[in-house]
Amino acid sequence: MGIADDIAGDWHAALAALAWQVELGLSDIPAETPLDRYDLPEPVKAPPPAPITAAAKAPTPPPPEPAAPNPAVAIDAARDAANRAATLEDLRAALAAYTHCDLKRGARNLVFADGNPQARVLILGDAPGVEEDREGRPFVGQAGQMLDRMFAAIGLSRNAPDPDNALYITNTMPWRPPQDRNPSDDEIAMMLPFVERHVALVNPDVIVLVGNLSLRMILNAKGIQRARGTWAEALGKPVLPMAHPAYLLRNPIAKREAWADLLSLQAKLRG
Repeated sequence: MGIADDIAGDWHAALAALAWQVELGLSDIPAETPLDRYDLPEPVKAPPPAPITAAAKAPTPPPPEPAAPNPAVAIDAARDAANRAATLEDLRAALAAYTHCDLKRGARNLVFADGNPQARVLILGDAPGVEEDREGRPFVGQAGQMLDRMFAAIGLSRNAPDPDNALYITNTMPWRPPQDRNPSDDEIAMMLPFVERHVALVNPDVIVLVGNLSLRMILNAKGIQRARGTWAEALGKPVLPMAHPAYLLRNPIAKREAWADLLSLQAKLRG
């Protein structure tokens, strides 16, 4: 008889006997029939991962960049939209709906105009700055305050109800360029039909070009300091180039020349 038969009735003794056999090296419980371990089934292996194809390795391509507007198409669209504007409100709406100029994408507001549309004097500035972009009105920053003081010295104001004493102010560009960069030739060409229509609708007696960009757009010239104070003709109107108020803030000595230009404007209006 085996050890297990001798201690079958004693559970603790059986546990102790099993522990003793494990200590001796017993690893399998004996069975009635021998076990052929070489006959055991092979363990199931996981299938190898599918190979990564070239298509899977390639990153997802970025979306294509929007195509740059064709300048000729953009200019034709601007001319058509501007010519169909019968009023200033129509022109504002046409600018707001115009999609060909990239400046619009980065600007906060459309900067259209300020002042009295019946004014004899139309001031055409350059492009809006950060404060103009924020408020949606031209010349509202420090340069705008300087401009108001300059023209007030000869009795003209954007707030005057009387056309003889009033100013109407607009810009060559209705949107602020990113980081206040200079507009490109294509951007200037796109906006020219709107500016021409703007002048035609207001029909001022005199146009004052304030800054290099307006000089470039209207007179196709460069160098406002060389051109300032010299009357010219454009868009069927007398045109007077003047230094930008921002330049006068940086160069106070140039205010003497600006005063001479203002007196020349005053004489033209009186004559």
